[in-house]
Amino acid sequence: MQALHFGAGNIGRGFIGKLLSDAGVHVTFADVNEQVIDEIAKRHQYPVNVVGEQSTTEIVHNVDAINSSSDKVKDYIAKVDLVTTAVGPQILARIAENVAKGLIARHQQANNAPLNIIACENMVRGTSHFKQEIFKYIPHELHQWINSHIGFVDSAVDRIVPPATSKTGDILEVTVETFSEWIVNKNQFVGNIPQIKGMEPVDNLMAFVERKLFTLNTGHAITAYLGFYNNVATIRDAILVDNIRAVVQGAMQESGHVLIKRYNFDPAKHQAYIEKILTRFENPYLHDDTARVGRQPIRKLGSGDRLVKPLLGTFEYGLSNSNLLIGIAAALNYRNDEDDQATDLTQQISNKGVVQTFCDISGIESNNPIVSQVEQLYTAMQNHQY
Repeated sequence: MQALHFGAGNIGRGFIGKLLSDAGVHVTFADVNEQVIDEIAKRHQYPVNVVGEQSTTEIVHNVDAINSSSDKVKDYIAKVDLVTTAVGPQILARIAENVAKGLIARHQQANNAPLNIIACENMVRGTSHFKQEIFKYIPHELHQWINSHIGFVDSAVDRIVPPATSKTGDILEVTVETFSEWIVNKNQFVGNIPQIKGMEPVDNLMAFVERKLFTLNTGHAITAYLGFYNNVATIRDAILVDNIRAVVQGAMQESGHVLIKRYNFDPAKHQAYIEKILTRFENPYLHDDTARVGRQPIRKLGSGDRLVKPLLGTFEYGLSNSNLLIGIAAALNYRNDEDDQATDLTQQISNKGVVQTFCDISGIESNNPIVSQVEQLYTAMQNHQY
């Protein structure tokens, strides 16, 4: 089995690429980083440090790489069995045209074998979004053929893969936590579902998507924003601060109450899931900066993302949300000159005020009672009274 994977960064190499390779799949990475591409193409392997109480270094074999902007992408898509991505939600639109060219070439070559595409991104229904971007470049007369032969499979992915500098100077070396979860919608595959250890097909994907988004992503973001606000450099150090931990745990419990109402989750099992995530944040072998985890605050404050979407759920079910509001206020206070969205957010608040800015980004009406609460929390943080 052959796969083309877009994104040879840490997540691509340390998570999806590794799982595919471990399952005996030949993986070709597509990326624009020439240095990384050349090294993978030369060595056909790379090391992954899996860190936890029992840390190991595992070698990923059977890999090569191409430039994602080259014509080779089209040729690969015309013949491979699987396409995956780990490029970041905003990059999907940039690679869509090249993927579309590959699907057109596949049709021209009369390759009717099933091909499944899985976007492994931190976003809800990422592959469905990717499909919409791809179809912008597909002639209408090919839509039926593609819908019959190409599966667009939504997924939920979960593994903490922080940037880590190799002690040996190896550009390909990557560090990951022991935990990983890759859940896919079994109903969206075309043809047989690939047997890949670590990939779990389910028929209720949205429950798992929102469980991860509302718990890991929500908690991770709030830890980052409160940590950054308090000049704490890493996620581990931040979650060990008692008042930060209390807010993070409280926010995950608030979002968890939404999940329990929506999907009938077992409360005790979900509380255990929250505790597991807090333990993952504490991992002493992972050095993940609060500045990195907090980047792109405008995206993370959107109506479908990790802060506001669970908040909307608390509206739906009439649940408490005081800790989520603290996390949102901390996100609005994220001041990082090295992040374009943070700079943009600061400028919007300066021009329009925090209320209008928050409402514009989140889609929440300004007359909603929580807006004034967010404003009060934001102001308190600005005045260092929080």
